[in-house]
Amino acid sequence: MVELDIQIPTTFDPFAEAEEFGRTGTKDYVHIRIQQRNGRKSLTTVEGLKQELSSDKILKSLKKFCCNGNVVHDKELGKIIQLQGDQRKKVAHFLVNAGIVKKEQIKIHGF
Repeated sequence: MVELDIQIPTTFDPFAEAEEFGRTGTKDYVHIRIQQRNGRKSLTTVEGLKQELSSDKILKSLKKFCCNGNVVHDKELGKIIQLQGDQRKKVAHFLVNAGIVKKEQIKIHGF
């Protein structure tokens, strides 16, 4: 048999360097996502809010003009606010006007 000098590429982890320093880059932003449920129903999630902020008070303010929702506790991501329907623009507008985050810190995901 003939031996070939071929290097097999190893897996590349783009976040390996960030994990060495203790951050992956997602903690600086507030992520607003939409998730499709069944049919026309959808769910808006807000994650990345600072721990010292009261998620319950933010949710209470959002429920006044927006819709129904709740706070989910996740081990990795912390507190996540879930809202019924597509509320991405309204939530982003509320967070900026209330002075909770700056406009540059918001990332809106979804279709």
